[in-house]
Amino acid sequence: MKILVPVDGSAHSLKALEIAADFAKTRQAEIYVISVTPSIGGMEDHEISPHRRERHEEILQKRADEAIETAHEVLRTQQVSVKFSQTVSTTVSVADAIIDFTETEKIDLIILGNRGLGALSILRGGSIANQVVKYSPCSVYVVKIPAAQG
Repeated sequence: MKILVPVDGSAHSLKALEIAADFAKTRQAEIYVISVTPSIGGMEDHEISPHRRERHEEILQKRADEAIETAHEVLRTQQVSVKFSQTVSTTVSVADAIIDFTETEKIDLIILGNRGLGALSILRGGSIANQVVKYSPCSVYVVKIPAAQG
């Protein structure tokens, strides 16, 4: 069984990693971890300067790399190894990048948080989780954290 856990460093994605670790232990599943960075390269120069765009993309890349590192730490403490991890840069939506990865790698299950750090996702057609659930070719386990905990 191949399990994909998209991470962004949020509490919800960390909880998704814990659940994936349980699956890995009980079902000998392979864990795939990705962090997706959306490109802002399509913005017109009058909306954001090339220098500022480059700076924002560097910040997004750094956050994604940190999320991957944190994912490795969480899984290591759970005594679970990662089969594959990568930061994915995309010009499409984050949800589309997750779905594309799922199809390419023939993932059996996606475990992701209900909410992440992407504040703009709501403006782009709904939450990432909603889009993944709607269009994923495999089952999706959506992790929610009660308001008192998250």
